[in-house]
Amino acid sequence: MKILVLADQKSKYLYDFYEPDKLKDIDLIISCGDLSPVYLSFFVTLCNVPLLYVRGNHDTRYEQTPPEGCICIEDDIYVHEGVRILGLGGSMEYIPKASNQYSEFKMRRRVRKLKFKLWKKGGFDILVTHAPAREINDLEDLPHRGFEVFRDLMEKYEPKFFFHGHVHANYSRKFKRIDTYGKTTIVNAFEYYIVEYPSAEKKGRPSA
Repeated sequence: MKILVLADQKSKYLYDFYEPDKLKDIDLIISCGDLSPVYLSFFVTLCNVPLLYVRGNHDTRYEQTPPEGCICIEDDIYVHEGVRILGLGGSMEYIPKASNQYSEFKMRRRVRKLKFKLWKKGGFDILVTHAPAREINDLEDLPHRGFEVFRDLMEKYEPKFFFHGHVHANYSRKFKRIDTYGKTTIVNAFEYYIVEYPSAEKKGRPSA
């Protein structure tokens, strides 16, 4: 299964110079946030495959104008062709009480509320967020600092992939498109990237 992941910045190659053949083999699209609703609706319409999304810290417009035809997976586990996909959008809180921003405590609270869903689904195969995990390709400034709880999720459930955005390629010379943490492959979805997902494997249920 081929997955197109998107985040943060419009791709001129895919959008301004769109050609159907560029995305003809894509089976699923996942947005990691900070992209306009019109941009996401464009892809879901022309590619005719499901488009899943979480919100970035700048996606306050989604409250009034959500991406048409797309599926929000915030605080949920969406299953596509047997692949379990967990969504947790937003960034570290750097403006008090701002939408789509969370302290480490608030993000952990969101994860705790997923306890039953995680048990019912037996875990998850892909973690989709906007922000990165703490000390894995994040930055030291508060707005771009990652969440420790994302590392905890990878350690406990060992998903195949972790897709995130938020850290742009021009922010640091240390930018990494692909990284690993334990058994998880981490992909920074900045602009776009295509991931080949292997056949789904059944997993046991980790203790909640």
